[in-house]
Amino acid sequence: MYEEEKILAGKLFCPGDPQLKAIKLKTHNLNVDYNATYENESEKRELILRQMIGELGQNCFMHGPIYFHYGKHTKIGDNFFANFNFTVQDDAIVTIGDDCNFGPNVTIVTPIHPMLPNERNEMMTASGEKKKLCYAKPVTIGNNCWLGAGVIVCSGASIGENCVIGAGSVVTKNIPAKTFAAGVPCRVIREITEKDSMVYQPDILSDNTVINNE
Repeated sequence: MYEEEKILAGKLFCPGDPQLKAIKLKTHNLNVDYNATYENESEKRELILRQMIGELGQNCFMHGPIYFHYGKHTKIGDNFFANFNFTVQDDAIVTIGDDCNFGPNVTIVTPIHPMLPNERNEMMTASGEKKKLCYAKPVTIGNNCWLGAGVIVCSGASIGENCVIGAGSVVTKNIPAKTFAAGVPCRVIREITEKDSMVYQPDILSDNTVINNE
């Protein structure tokens, strides 16, 4: 089994494997290329993203700088927006749905290192070699989610559709759909309901109108 196959199977793998390092080097260099572009160089930016990201929907915008680890293990839906300093350590698969918006400094991490220091430093492989090993768990974020500034989504966590995650939260467990969640660790504060409509905040709504999409 190749090291990349081990990652996707949730097994221990060696991040220093030459094939994995080659994937990461290509992606890291593409990060640099993207971050060197101007914001209005839309075609150039999209070309770089499509060379780097496994699946990328339509009408996606990332302010930059961006930092993808593998890139090819990330899937992003349509109408995605990420503010400054979007970081994705996508050893395992990262899936982001349609119509998601991320504030600045959002980070998604999938790898996990052994808790015991001796195991973290080295382990014995099946071939009898001593190597530094880790494993990874996928992250899934549903459609229509808003992640506030500084949110960290940890390995193995899923966020349901239509969620709002408060700024500075650390998501370590699954968050059910249509909820507002916040905190360290992140926990559900309450359900999001029609009472959250801007209709009920006329001073802020001002002379604007809520569009009924039903």
